[in-house]
Formats: sequence, structure tokens, C-alpha cells
Amino acid sequence: MTQNIVKVAVIGFGYWGPNMVRNFNAQTNGQVLCVADFRKERLDVAQSLYPSIKTTQSPDEAILDTTVDAVVIATPVFTHFELAKKALHAGKHVLLEKPMVTTSEEAEILINLAQQKKLALMVDHTFLYTGAVQSIKKLIDTGMIGRLQYIDSTRINLGLFQPDVNVLWDLAPHDISILNYLTEEQPYSVQATGVSHTNNGIENIAYLTMNYESNIIAHFNCSWTSPVKIRKFLIGGDRKMIVFDDTEPTEKVRIYDTSYHYTEKRSDEEKRKVLVDYRVGDIQIPKIPMIEALSGVAADFIAAILYQKQPISDFVSGINVIKVLEASQESIKNGGKEVKVSYW
Repeated sequence: MTQNIVKVAVIGFGYWGPNMVRNFNAQTNGQVLCVADFRKERLDVAQSLYPSIKTTQSPDEAILDTTVDAVVIATPVFTHFELAKKALHAGKHVLLEKPMVTTSEEAEILINLAQQKKLALMVDHTFLYTGAVQSIKKLIDTGMIGRLQYIDSTRINLGLFQPDVNVLWDLAPHDISILNYLTEEQPYSVQATGVSHTNNGIENIAYLTMNYESNIIAHFNCSWTSPVKIRKFLIGGDRKMIVFDDTEPTEKVRIYDTSYHYTEKRSDEEKRKVLVDYRVGDIQIPKIPMIEALSGVAADFIAAILYQKQPISDFVSGINVIKVLEASQESIKNGGKEVKVSYW
């Protein structure tokens, strides 16, 4: 590293790679030296946008470049493990696009390798760095909404069908990582159902329920076949409730001063009767910092390299998301059976 500048190679210049390049180049202590992609037409685009950046069709060339300190991997998930393993063996810090890898076994190998070599290993769970999620985290941690009771998420749109992973592996990592970050509690079991309409065994619609020891319940609805794009997160506390709508351009978070209280009455005539009192108050719309989340990812990765700072989206976050996805996949294949989740 020269004068505290982290020099980066980005592998993959398709959908997410260009955003990685732009945000790492925007960091005062980051510089993208090289972009790798098998497709020459994508490298031509990278070269036209960044004439000073080296381009190559060989990921190995980018990884083995002695001037490169860190490798950012923005390729299909089935390629993550081998690319990350090569990079770590070459002494490079690694940032992986979500999901981290395809199995928890692969994740453990990468984690052990990174720890042995004292290298940063991080996963791009971008939503953890949004102003909205950071604000919601503060609301929960300060007790404003009271005791957390439920989270209900809808993440649906039309396309993009993935060729190698189902809709949960594609879309649910966002919500699982958000949930783990907000609650700091892991679900003890999951139940999932899904269906494939493409005759390839890859579910394009799926529903996931996560169960917690503290009686929190979370439910995710994920689909590639919706006529509308919805990105909505409902968070219920016993004092207040939050709606996080990521499709809203500015008013992404609303706090509802809404709650309920119940009492049980017992008598000889009525053995049990539940009386519920409802309270509906004002709606508060907090000011959310308008920052690009991926800029926060890049800054956190660089800080982990330069100052050994613990990233928000570290490898523990990465592998625990994989653990939930694996249990979800097992549940789907067994008709929605409850599956216990073990964590790293």
C-alpha cells in the first residue's frame, strides 16, 4: 500500500461492477487499478469510462497483479468461492458481492484462510449502509418502538431471473442481513415454501418465515414475477411501528405512533376473554441522510484494511446469511418443514 491508498482490482463489470468501480475511485484512500471481465465489450465500456484503468479478460491476471492490495468480486455467485480463495492465497483482501458463496462450508474455508493470513474478508450487504436502515437501527436500539414483535418484508419485481440460484438466494440476503443487523438475535428455525414456473427447479416465488426464541416472527415474500416493484419492510414494536419503503424517493421511513394493549379476563362464566385496546397516534417522517450506501461499503472495506476496523457487514454477517438460506432451501425441498438453523 502506497501512502495509505488501497489499490483495488474489480472482477466483473456487468450489473454491479461499474458501481463498485465508481465508488472505490471516489474514496480519498482508494484507487481502482484494474477491471477484469470475460466479455471484451464490457471491458471496452470500462476503458471508455476510465482510460487510466488496466483491463483484462483474465481474473487471475488481476488477482496476481503485485500492485493490487484488494480484490472486489462482482460476478455470479457460483464463481465467488474459487476467485476469493485465489485472491486470499495471493495475499489480497477480499470484498464479495452478496450472497457470499453458495455453501456455508465454502464460507468457512474462506473465513479460516482470511484469518490465517490476517486479511480483510467482507460481504457487500449494501442495505446495512443506507441512511434508512441506520436510522431504523437507532430507533430500535434506543427503545423508541418498544419491544420488537414482528418484521414483515415484501421484495418483489418482474425479473431478473437468475440461472444459478433461486429467488430467496437472490433477494432474501438483503432482508436476512437487515434483520440480523437490527435485532442482533438469530432465528432458531425457518420454514420456507416456493415454486418454480420455469421447469428448471429454481424457485421464482418463495415465502420465508423466521422464528425467534424471544417470540419475534419475521416473514419474507420474494418474487421475480410481480407486475410491480415493491421493496417494503414493516417493523412492529409494542409501542410504535415502522414502515420502510425503499421505492420512496425521499420519505423512505415512517414511524407510526400506533400500538395495542390486551388484557385477559377469567370468570366462571367466561374462562378466557381477551380485551384489546388500540391506540392510533401521529405519523412521524424522520429526515434520512441521502447518501449512497455503496460508498459506505467501500469506505468500511478500506477502513478494515488500513485500520483493522470491524466492518458492519463482516464475514460473520455473510456466513450467517448463508446458514439461513441453506436451512430455507432444505425447508422448501421438504414441503415447508421447520428446519433448525446453526450459526458460525
